[in-house]
Amino acid sequence: MCFSAQADIVGGVVVAAIGVDAVRHVDRRYDHLLVACLPLLFAVHQLDEAVVWWGLQGHVSAEAGRVALWAYLLFAFVWLPVFVPVAVIALEERRSRRWMMAPFVAIGVVASTALLAGMLRGPVAATVGEYHLAYSTGLQAGGLIVGLYVIATCGSLLVSGRRSVAAFGLVNLIAVAALARLTVDGFASLWCGWAAITSAAIALHLRFGRSAAAPVLT
Repeated sequence: MCFSAQADIVGGVVVAAIGVDAVRHVDRRYDHLLVACLPLLFAVHQLDEAVVWWGLQGHVSAEAGRVALWAYLLFAFVWLPVFVPVAVIALEERRSRRWMMAPFVAIGVVASTALLAGMLRGPVAATVGEYHLAYSTGLQAGGLIVGLYVIATCGSLLVSGRRSVAAFGLVNLIAVAALARLTVDGFASLWCGWAAITSAAIALHLRFGRSAAAPVLT
């Protein structure tokens, strides 16, 4: 996944099919709708990165590649850290639990704003690395902002009142650590490979978790 434009296209199509299946099995569980949409969003994200590859390789115009680059980073850096905690909060049945998780949305907004400011400050660029694309922005205090990003996305999952969601958050946190250790500059690109596994887990939950509600912690 994400090793080439072709891999992005194949991965994007597969994840899109998973996303369609996830949305089809939402039924009337409207609290699951935002989570169910994640695979479809990840699919578009991967397909968009294929255009970034083509722009760097000269297969499409530099302008098209530049637009795709910004779209890719806006989704990964600006949209996702806010959308994920909001989607997780929507799953919660207890109002007290939702209020307890609200700070993760605020943290996501802070991370998103800082990342957007870094992008606007620039320069924003992507280069072809070994089996991935390396993205760079004008972000300052990167370690702190990345930490807030992880807290917003993985932390909101970890404190969910649903045991299955909390377990999923732990797996995501381990994946983040593993990818960060593997590569720093290619993290944003390789993350899409993990998104495919994430999407499959979401689809399986929606398909087979229909008859019984997930355990809820008080």
